[in-house]
Amino acid sequence: MLQDKDRIFTNIYGLSDAGLAGARSRGDWDGTKKLLAKGRDWIVEEVKESGLRGRGGAGFGTGLKWSFMPKESDGRPHYLVVNADEGEPGTCKDREIMRHDPHKLVEGCLLACFGMGAHAAYIYVRGEFFRESEALQRAIDEAYEAGFLGKDACGSGWECDVYIHRGMGAYICGEETALIESLEGKKGQPRLKPPFPANAGLYGCPTTVNNVESIAVTPTILRRGAEWFAGFGRANNTGTKLFNISGHVENPCTVEDEMSVPLKELIEKHAGGVRGGWDNLLGIIPGGASVPVLTKALSETVLMDFDSLKEAQSGLGTAAIMVMDKSTDIIAAIARLSAFYQHESCGQCTPCREGTGWMARIMARMVNGDATPEEIDILEQVTRQVEGHTICALGDAAAWPIQGLIRHFRPELENRIAEARKEGAAA
Repeated sequence: MLQDKDRIFTNIYGLSDAGLAGARSRGDWDGTKKLLAKGRDWIVEEVKESGLRGRGGAGFGTGLKWSFMPKESDGRPHYLVVNADEGEPGTCKDREIMRHDPHKLVEGCLLACFGMGAHAAYIYVRGEFFRESEALQRAIDEAYEAGFLGKDACGSGWECDVYIHRGMGAYICGEETALIESLEGKKGQPRLKPPFPANAGLYGCPTTVNNVESIAVTPTILRRGAEWFAGFGRANNTGTKLFNISGHVENPCTVEDEMSVPLKELIEKHAGGVRGGWDNLLGIIPGGASVPVLTKALSETVLMDFDSLKEAQSGLGTAAIMVMDKSTDIIAAIARLSAFYQHESCGQCTPCREGTGWMARIMARMVNGDATPEEIDILEQVTRQVEGHTICALGDAAAWPIQGLIRHFRPELENRIAEARKEGAAA
């Protein structure tokens, strides 16, 4: 169990001052100049050794990603882009960081920029996060006034500017290359890779895109050391993590705990347990709307980390845990997600543009049992034709919830169809 002294986000509930004075009293901006003085290579290596994996869903090694940036400039500027376009249903961790602990993110931007040779960071904030943008802008303004950003950031001689760009509420702009397109003023559509952003990203320049949480934890990692951070969780799944717990629990919350904590323990310890007791549990979506649902049996033993959830044929994603008790119509819940992914598809790739519509329409009929048993297999087939055949992962995100439903709750689908047939025959 994570102890209070090891928590990185010490104001996640907004119980004390989110401003610069409050942030400094909690240890932010402490000795930042000394950290910068250790050099670019030290910063990148330390983050690499900490084992920090991207906190936005993909779980790619953060330090490794930074190391892809060119060591020497070829004349083009380098950019850091922070993905604060938190549109994944069920997820609200980055929102809490921007609201209550924004200086961790701002300081993280400076250290990450320096590590990658960038003089500018753009924070792309989801359009609906209006008050969060205000809180973040206040923190940036305070950092400039204190001399922590600007021409001579923290007295280090390094110039660093941080800008906020507000999105317009398009889920697809959470994908890094669609986010870059949107930042450039174009329609938010994913780019083909290669070239990867580290070679040709924002305005054709070397760019790294990182999640808010990934950047916000780096100052603490650099202060306390890579070994400290790597001491939490299991090998390849290290560190502390923010978890969102919502749905049918007694106390929905955002909480920081160590990686690899058992899912059941996390829910019972922090969220007051499942509404009506653990035996009333139907299923859990463990990592935001795009990962497959887990049954009660799997939820009892699975650990909240990348590898354990992958073995359970699901994923950690954004670590947004959505708990569903036995009052849930699981078919209607997954149909609702299918409608969301159809609505948010950018339409660039044919399998996703057409497939999300197919899946949403079949799922809508499944809710009423207006289908045949054979269509369950047809639906599965459609998900396989979408999954892995698109430029970005939205196609996968649309397919996986349905695959999880069929894998674990096929009898529910069959019963719904049989009941509807009976009612039709009786009528």
